[in-house]
Amino acid sequence: MSGDRQSRTVQEWEELVGEQIRAARVAAGIDQVSLASFAGLSVGAVKNLEGGKGSSLKSLIRVLRCLDRAEWLEAIAPSITVSPLHMLATKGSNRTPRRRVVAPRHRPVAPRNG
Repeated sequence: MSGDRQSRTVQEWEELVGEQIRAARVAAGIDQVSLASFAGLSVGAVKNLEGGKGSSLKSLIRVLRCLDRAEWLEAIAPSITVSPLHMLATKGSNRTPRRRVVAPRHRPVAPRNG
């Protein structure tokens, strides 16, 4: 498997996550049947997840919560904070200046004598 995170394929990521889940399950002393029961999933869903054969996000979340590994979810979905001061400081730095639309001025027409 590739060591570079940016060059891993989706399949490699699935296999890596599956291996990590299997290792966490084994370390907790839980078999696949028990984990599936605790998570409210089928044994096949747990096998697919551990085997890197695709799974739903819901299955992943349920398994991680049963394995007391919810912090893994925080790592892949961290809270994003935006500083209002940072926004003000960078507000105009990457924009092109605004152009004002200038409407033609209409001057009053003097009455003609004649």
